[in-house]
Amino acid sequence: MRLGLIGLGRIGAFHARTLSGLADSLVVTDAVPAVAAEVGARVGAEVADSPEKLLAAGIDGVVIAAATAAHPELLRAAVDAGIPTFCEKPLAADLADAVAVARQVGDAPVQIGYPRRFDPAFAACRAAVVAGELGTLHTVRSTTLDPAPPPEAYIATSGGIFRDCAVHDFDAVRWVVGREVAEVYAVGANRGADFFATYDDVASASVLLTFDDGTIGVVSVSRYNARGYDVRLEVHGSDDAIAAGLDDGLPLRAAGNDRFPAGPPHGFFMDRLTAAFRAELGAFADLVAGRAPSPCTVTDALAVARIAEAATVSQREHRPVRTDEV
Repeated sequence: MRLGLIGLGRIGAFHARTLSGLADSLVVTDAVPAVAAEVGARVGAEVADSPEKLLAAGIDGVVIAAATAAHPELLRAAVDAGIPTFCEKPLAADLADAVAVARQVGDAPVQIGYPRRFDPAFAACRAAVVAGELGTLHTVRSTTLDPAPPPEAYIATSGGIFRDCAVHDFDAVRWVVGREVAEVYAVGANRGADFFATYDDVASASVLLTFDDGTIGVVSVSRYNARGYDVRLEVHGSDDAIAAGLDDGLPLRAAGNDRFPAGPPHGFFMDRLTAAFRAELGAFADLVAGRAPSPCTVTDALAVARIAEAATVSQREHRPVRTDEV
C-alpha cells in the first residue's frame, strides 16, 4: 500500500510516524519545504514538491492534515483523482463551504478525522448503547478541557470554540447516542485572555442539546484547565450508566479520595488520545484496501458542522436554535 500525507504540522508529523508503519511506501508534502524534508528523512518517506505532485505519485490513499482553510480544495482534488481520502476535521471553515464540499464529494470513500470514535472507552460506551445495556437513554454528557489556550494566531482563524473544539464532543455524543441533534442552546464566557473577545470567541462554553428522540446532551468545553487535558463522556439510561475517561490520568482531584486518580494527569491531547489516533489511521488503511467502509463519513461531518453552527448562532443571539434553521 502506497499512501500520501499532505500537511506536516503537529498532527501531521504524528500521523507520518503512524503511516510509515502502515504503508509499504509513504509520500509527504508540506507548504514549508524544509519541514517536508525533515519529516521525510525522519520517517523514511519520499517528499513531493506540492499536493498536486503527491496526488499524481501513484498513491492508493491520502491523508489531509493541512490547515482547515485548505481542506475543501484538497479534498475535492483527491476525490476527483479517485483516491480514497482521510481528512482531518472539519470539512471546511464554515457551514456553507462544508455543504458545498459534501455535495461535490458525494459517496466517495472519505473518512473524516474524529478520533474519539476509536478511543477504547468511548467505543465501549457506544457498544453498550447499541446492545441496549443502558435501557432508555435520557442524558449524555461530554467534556473537553484544554490545559491552556492555543496561540492568538490560531484563535484568529479557528472559527470559534464550537467549530474548533466542541465539534469533537458533538461528534462523540451524536455517534454514541445514535440519534440526530434537533435543537441547541449555547452559552459562553471569557474569563481568560482578551484576544478571545477580539475574534468574537469565548474561552469556555456549555451547550445543551436536545436529540430528536428527547435524549438530553450536555457539552462543556474550556481553553483553561490548569490540571491537564480532560476528555470524558457519560451516558445515562433507565437501566444503567457508563463513562469514558475515568482513568488514572484524569486531571481532576477527587475530594475525599487520595488514591484516585493515581496520575500523572494527561497534559496534552496526544497524551490522552495516542491510541485513538493510531487506530483511526488503521481504519483508514482498511478503507483504502476495500476491507471496510468509512467509519466517519462526510455525512457525519456535515451533521456535526450543523450542530456547531447552531451553537455559534445560539451563543451570539442568546436563544435556542434548531439545527434545521442553519
